[in-house]
Amino acid sequence: MAVDARFSSTPPKPKVAPWNDPVIRGWFFQIVVVGLFVLLAVYLVQNTMENLERQKIASGFGFLEKEAGFEIGDTIISYSAADTYGRALIVGLVNTLRVAVLGIILATILGTLIGIGRLSSNWLLAKICEIYVEAFRNVPLLLWLLLIAKYIRESLPGPRQAWNLLDAFFLSNRGFYVPVPIADPIDKYVGIAFLIGIGVAWYVARWAKKRQEMTGQQFPRIWAGFGIIIGLPLVVWLLGGAPLKLSVPALQGFNFSGGVVLQPEFIALLIGLVLYTSAFIAEIVRSGILAINRGQTEASLANGLTRGQTMRLVLLPQALRVIVPPMTSQYLNITKNSSLAIAIGYPDLVASVNVTINQTGQAIEGILFIMAAYLTVSLSISLFMNWYNKRIALVER
Repeated sequence: MAVDARFSSTPPKPKVAPWNDPVIRGWFFQIVVVGLFVLLAVYLVQNTMENLERQKIASGFGFLEKEAGFEIGDTIISYSAADTYGRALIVGLVNTLRVAVLGIILATILGTLIGIGRLSSNWLLAKICEIYVEAFRNVPLLLWLLLIAKYIRESLPGPRQAWNLLDAFFLSNRGFYVPVPIADPIDKYVGIAFLIGIGVAWYVARWAKKRQEMTGQQFPRIWAGFGIIIGLPLVVWLLGGAPLKLSVPALQGFNFSGGVVLQPEFIALLIGLVLYTSAFIAEIVRSGILAINRGQTEASLANGLTRGQTMRLVLLPQALRVIVPPMTSQYLNITKNSSLAIAIGYPDLVASVNVTINQTGQAIEGILFIMAAYLTVSLSISLFMNWYNKRIALVER
């Protein structure tokens, strides 16, 4: 049966002209903006190609397969001047990732300790941490890098007067020389055991967490995890005959041979990035802890927990929800700031690309490679940290 519109509970929708409809208007402006962006991109590409052709500059990435013809002083993967430009860029990228990964780990540890130290009841410790933070936060990173590199080059002794530790570790202005194990067939099985140990430790940590939620009984999952990760490869190594042959550095002529060396430029860059970034991380950790209600500390101490247990079991787990988002920015900064390595002579990605551009003239392709590499690494860090942030977030009921 038809219902008279006059007695309907839902009032009729007024007719709106298409240009006054907010949905249609929104789609229209978005399409216009995207179209203008595409036109601008096409114009820039065409203009660039015409200028390159006019100046008879070849374009494309075919140069990556040509012989590079230049050496890279610090590499962790095999490389020689006879390799291709593509290989040289990969070596530079690996060097950048090495600094970034080690820097993130060390800066997180040091920054967390400094941040907790600033909250210490010990006046002297708190002041030392405060001076550290203010000194490194308010001086540009480049100055710290230049200062550290200058100290390493000019203050450390030469190879013949190198600082000696146990006749196996040597520190000089040529770098830090350390022993390294000689490859053995059992090494691959030790590596497999190490990966298995990580998986088992993760499973034990999950089991311990569920057990604590169900029964309230604690399990030393951290120590158990370390024991599994270290113990399992150790057992495999012992069962394989415990081979231990080391290549020990030894002075020959004007330098050391044998072992492995950490170049002075790498050491200076890593120290500078860690000290600088840890100052910012310390403030993030401090503010995250202060965001927790003081009653949490008082309740923990009243229940018999020590201050160390209160910090580790009560405050830090809750503060992580405040710490992780700004910490992501610092991880991105330490990755991008590693490009300052070129100022102290460390052969990172930017340095490798610069040499390649000078030899081939492929400036646009080189810059695009740098942009793509840093964009990929930054997005990967952001995705991982966003995943971790959602994992530790409180779930509302």
